[in-house]
Amino acid sequence: MEKGDSAAVAAVMLTSGASGRVNALFSMRVVNSLLILINAIVMLFLLPFRGRKRSVSTAALLQDDKQDQRKLPPVLLRVPPNVPWKSSSVVDQDVAARRALAIRRVMQANHENSLREFSLFVTSRGETMFTQSWTLVSKQIRGLVVVLHGLNEHGDRYGEFAKELNANGFKVYAMDWTGHGGSDGLHAYVHSLDEAVADTKSFIGKVVAENPGLPCFCFGHSTGGAIILKAVLDPNIEACIAGVVLTSPAVGVQPSHPIFTVLAPVFSWLFPRLQLRAANKQGMVVCRDPEALVAKYSDPLVYTGSIRIRTGYEILRITTYLQQNLRRLKVPFLVLHGTTDTITDPEASKKLYEEASSTDKTIKLLQGCLHDLLFEPEREMIVETIIDWLNCRVY
Repeated sequence: MEKGDSAAVAAVMLTSGASGRVNALFSMRVVNSLLILINAIVMLFLLPFRGRKRSVSTAALLQDDKQDQRKLPPVLLRVPPNVPWKSSSVVDQDVAARRALAIRRVMQANHENSLREFSLFVTSRGETMFTQSWTLVSKQIRGLVVVLHGLNEHGDRYGEFAKELNANGFKVYAMDWTGHGGSDGLHAYVHSLDEAVADTKSFIGKVVAENPGLPCFCFGHSTGGAIILKAVLDPNIEACIAGVVLTSPAVGVQPSHPIFTVLAPVFSWLFPRLQLRAANKQGMVVCRDPEALVAKYSDPLVYTGSIRIRTGYEILRITTYLQQNLRRLKVPFLVLHGTTDTITDPEASKKLYEEASSTDKTIKLLQGCLHDLLFEPEREMIVETIIDWLNCRVY
């Protein structure tokens, strides 16, 4: 890479799909913040038992407060002023703005060989998910592909990939999962990935019902890959899926210190939406194409803020579940992972390949590639590999 390209990369906020901020969330820099927070909680519980209060004047309290403020260490935990703790009005406005942008992109899209449409899918919880489809115009549909994006991004980022699939006879569907893109929820906040799994299963069922007789495949990137994997462990979904393609799946994402495996559930319950400044602008490089990085992080539908505690915990939770249930996987699958991916663990993908019960399984470890494989310089070869795999399974 030339020096100019390196500068361009350095100028971009480097965050991830699944996400490098999970490790930042659990960095040693944050240990001090967590210890301060634990100490504050303990003091709150001990405060009622400190004995009788002495009489203190209001003026003295104000003076003490000013002195205390000067002694306080820098605050590492924050919730931005535009993120409400209780009121949903600001969140609703943000969702409306994101959805309007997502719809406008679909309406303005123009491709002679693909018909692009959007629809709103209401979940069993009453939340509205934004979905879209790419339908080939001049060819017969041979199969279906349901696309699930990674953490912090959205389905529209896979538009070029969808057109490539269209050119090979596949109709493509994508759903922005909860808190992402044009769907309901605080941006990039995931209260439960189990809800995302349930929504995905419902969406797959809807797609299959609308296209009887056509083989249905799933494509999942990073955390989207983890969601797909957990969904196809359901026998009802497994029965209607012809195969799964995974890029950089979040089967393995480990915190930097084992203590946080214990602390994460507590803090995700106490402060689920809290963000960590230490996680902001501390992510890893997700691809080696500077233009792709700039396009990603200048996209208003891509979340570039600090990871929320609950979101990080949910990623750890689903990876733990998958590690314990890999042998239950029976569907045909192709997994691709870059050997230099620092966001999700390529060794975990190897474990997936080795332990899965699927008789039709393929793994491709791509030397030197990073996390966002479809945006790497080798993207054409990677897309060709995926399409070849799909074509061999459509009869």
